[in-house]
Amino acid sequence: MAKTVCVVDDSSSMRQLVRMTLSGAGYDILEAVDGQDALEKLGARRVNLIISDVNMPRMDGISLVKALKQNAMHRFTPVLMLTTESEDAKKREGQAAGAKAWIVKPFKPDQLLAAVQKLIM
Repeated sequence: MAKTVCVVDDSSSMRQLVRMTLSGAGYDILEAVDGQDALEKLGARRVNLIISDVNMPRMDGISLVKALKQNAMHRFTPVLMLTTESEDAKKREGQAAGAKAWIVKPFKPDQLLAAVQKLIM
């Protein structure tokens, strides 16, 4: 059975790029346009990994991670931040919220696949 990854990004082209990279490796993809949309779409649905941008309207990625960690169903779902943010302070904030990995855009497909494989195992 294929593993499911939720991709959260307000850029449709970025969601498409991540979808193409991961679906080509056999993953099922659920897409959301921001943190609020992700929470609504996830609901009681289990996913194996969440990949989220940081800067998005309505609910940013770090707020999403905090909300997920408060939800019993998603508390232990790993979150990978895929963002243009490269500042150490922002990375520490994401890690403190519960993000397990951080990749700075633009990314190499092999780099993303390697991180996803480590987090999903």
